This record gives sequence, structure tokens and C-alpha cells, in this order.
Amino acid sequence: MDPITPIGVIRSPRTELTNEWWGEITARIELDPQVFQPGATSGLTDYSHVEVVYAFHLSTRTCTADQHPRHNPSWPRTGILAQRAPNRPNHIGVTVCELVDVVAFSLTVRGLDALDGSPLLDVKPYLREFAPRGPVRQPDYTDELMRNYF
Repeated sequence: MDPITPIGVIRSPRTELTNEWWGEITARIELDPQVFQPGATSGLTDYSHVEVVYAFHLSTRTCTADQHPRHNPSWPRTGILAQRAPNRPNHIGVTVCELVDVVAFSLTVRGLDALDGSPLLDVKPYLREFAPRGPVRQPDYTDELMRNYF
């Protein structure tokens, strides 16, 4: 298997990690023209949303056990695989965000919770058919955890 290498970079007004108000953040995804041929984004504007896969490039810790989400002791300790924290074993983030505009090798998106300079690993169009089928279940405390995230 080939190693994963960045295919672009994310330009965001956010330079420091915060857990609030990502919903109105407008970011630009700059695709590497050394990686892509002209036409790589053809048809992308037909979609309202994209899935963005990126690296948590400023994450310095790795957790493979359990911890309190956001280190809040009022929330239960859960394993790192039951969280969306950036201190993951491979420091990879995935976010579905609104696609605002596409111009050549530049995508404008809204609601991307990535910091400025984050290496871009992939972009995929979001399809309803990839949404969960059936009811979604999650612990009650996550309502509070995510209340002001987006």
C-alpha cells in the first residue's frame, strides 16, 4: 500500500483549536496542481456538500485508551474510538461540509472544522445514500458536547 500523502492544503481563518462555532467558518481548499489534472473538479458543483478528509497537523498527543471527552469530568470516560477528538492514533479528521464554490483547483466550503494549514488527504461528494439508514443513536451527553460546535 502506498503511503498517504497530502493532495492539497486547507486555508481557514481558524489557526487555533476551538470546539465552538465552526458552522459559519468559510474555508478554502487548495488542491495541489502537481497532483491533479485539469478537469479533476468537473461536476463537483452539482453537489451541495462534500466530505473532507484531512490531517490534524497540530495534534501532538495520541490517545489509544479512554478519556473524558474534551477533558470534561462531567462527561463519562470513553475510548478514543467513541470520540471525535483530534488526538487519535492517526490524527485524521473527516467532516461533511457545505460546498460553496469551485474554481479550478480551489474549493470554498462552509462548516469545515479544520485549522489553517491542515494537509488535505481527500475530498468526496456527499451522497444521501451514504447517510445512516435508520435511526441514529448517541449518548445523551453528546447533545451538550455538540451544542455550539456548528
